[in-house]
Amino acid sequence: MSLKYSRGKHTDDFLIELYRELLTPRLIEERMLLLLRQGKISKWFSGIGQEAISVGAAMALNQDDFLLPMHRNLGMFTVRNIPLSRLFSQFQGKMAGYTKGRDRSFHFGATDHHIVGMISHLGAQMGVSNGIALGDQLENNKKVTLVVTGDGGTSQGEFHEALNVAAVWNLPIIFLIENNGYGLSTPSSEQFKFKSFVDKGKGYGIDAIQIKANNIIEVYDVIKQQADKIRERPHPVIVECMTFRMRGHEEASGTKYIPKEYFEKWGKRDPVDNFENYLIHENILNQESCDKIRKKINHEIQEGLDAAFAEPVIEADENREYEDLFKPFLQVPAEPESTLTSELRYVDAVQAGLYQSMEKFPKLILLGQDIADYGGVFKVTEGFVEKFGKDRVRNTPLCESAIVGAALGLSINKYKAVMEMQFADFVTCGFNQIINNLAKIHWRWGQNADVVIRMPTGAGVNAGPFHSQSNEAWFFHTPGLKIVYPAFPNDAKGLLAASIEDPNPIMFFEHKALYRSIKGEVPNDYYTTEIGKAILVKSGEDVSIITYGSGVHWAMEILEQDASISADLIDLRTLIPFDQDLIVESVKKTGKAIILHEDTLVGGIGGELVAFITENCFEYLDAPVIRSASLDTPVPVSKNLEDAFLPTKRFKQQLKELLAY
Repeated sequence: MSLKYSRGKHTDDFLIELYRELLTPRLIEERMLLLLRQGKISKWFSGIGQEAISVGAAMALNQDDFLLPMHRNLGMFTVRNIPLSRLFSQFQGKMAGYTKGRDRSFHFGATDHHIVGMISHLGAQMGVSNGIALGDQLENNKKVTLVVTGDGGTSQGEFHEALNVAAVWNLPIIFLIENNGYGLSTPSSEQFKFKSFVDKGKGYGIDAIQIKANNIIEVYDVIKQQADKIRERPHPVIVECMTFRMRGHEEASGTKYIPKEYFEKWGKRDPVDNFENYLIHENILNQESCDKIRKKINHEIQEGLDAAFAEPVIEADENREYEDLFKPFLQVPAEPESTLTSELRYVDAVQAGLYQSMEKFPKLILLGQDIADYGGVFKVTEGFVEKFGKDRVRNTPLCESAIVGAALGLSINKYKAVMEMQFADFVTCGFNQIINNLAKIHWRWGQNADVVIRMPTGAGVNAGPFHSQSNEAWFFHTPGLKIVYPAFPNDAKGLLAASIEDPNPIMFFEHKALYRSIKGEVPNDYYTTEIGKAILVKSGEDVSIITYGSGVHWAMEILEQDASISADLIDLRTLIPFDQDLIVESVKKTGKAIILHEDTLVGGIGGELVAFITENCFEYLDAPVIRSASLDTPVPVSKNLEDAFLPTKRFKQQLKELLAY
């Protein structure tokens, strides 16, 4: 034996259980490598040589503690008793797998087993762990979250953001770093300069320890000790697990870039062989009993494989693909209990919708920069701390990605979350979490993202290129997101409340220039407005003006100035899903259509609406469908330049030309 074990107070039965759990992923992997060579699975990320990390860590935690594993953590899934037949169906892309053939290997979760799987962007799950742990902290349930990343993944900003948030909030998380010396092929010497991740802990003000991670008893004992401490006093800790990857990053990449002596050195430290030899040496097992355990596990593997192989190949179903984008939710608009109304500014209506939603949903958490005592840069959450407290109205560090991830983690842990993106422009810093996690998670493995991201957006306030962008089209192209964009105070309140009720991810755009310039009568009571329904602001015969946000007010001003223009003015209110029926009905009536939006022309939503109208109303059209939009440049800060950038003057001329066509 090259590894030295100290059994402490562990019983023989426990050590035998530990051996059985350690052997299971090794035997599964041996079968997977064979199936890969036979072409019966398409890809495999091997954890051979690292099994003690997965098994020891998973066994050290309670079954209802969340695990967020990576590529090489098969042992976490098997310890949590994921049915092998479903696991193998997942690997083969079968319907009984957890992603219905839509994703592969360990890119899935199973919340009934308290496992949340990874996405290919590695560090993204670390922010998610923040939200899960925050939910546990708020419940004071003494649970621990364990999230895994590799040494390569620690180079990502997501790693820094997640550790910083966890440290500031004292979250009950174990950040487990599998340090196997390589990213894909990039050695640690080209990833970071420091000698040990223990040094990282000091910078974040948290504990950090390093362990010899091929020793399963050491892994179990250390994780158990840390978890016990965290349960009594919530705080994050880094555990650096020193190990080695005995095969390639994935099988196709090979291992030619790794010196051969590494394999000789670490081969002697094999976690399975060493532990088996130890148990035999200590007379806890003998070779016959080891063989018996191996035979039983192989039998279970074969049964699982037989069930997976017997399952038919998935037949594509277009309807199913669309239906699974969102968690099913039948919205029944809530009417106000009384007829009492108040004249509110747009910003006040947003505040009222958010406030009453906080009252209605005790497990709704607000996240964002400066939203607590300061009330947010636009004062939407002013006074909320006094009513709801800082646990529910949470200032965040300046780290959009980690906070979007935390919002998703809260959803996984049965909370609702609203994140204020301080300015819509800053969403670029959280783009990965929105596009690849929030938007895809229900379609991938049935986990919904009960998250609303508030997006103060738009120009007209002389704020320049980094505080004025209209970026709704970025998300319009992303399946799995809903986009809401109200133009009036009553819709701002009702649609925000509806968005928070909806258990799916919603990008909620609020135009900054409308915040304090637009007023309207708004019901005092809680109510919701149906998502996906446009409204006809004005009715006419000659042209259909289809717009949203500030465009509605620009169009209203022109129509008020010229009573000779007879137009249907449609306020979309929701961009995804948009109201196809009202658009078709209007265009069939008028025969002419113009799409107006503040976003730039090329790649804007207008192009898609033009295509929709052309495909569905072509025989009714008396003229080309026109787009009116801002210049294809960034947003300038100077008022004269900004006025020229925006489409208001061009729209008036384009409208007249269309009417005269």
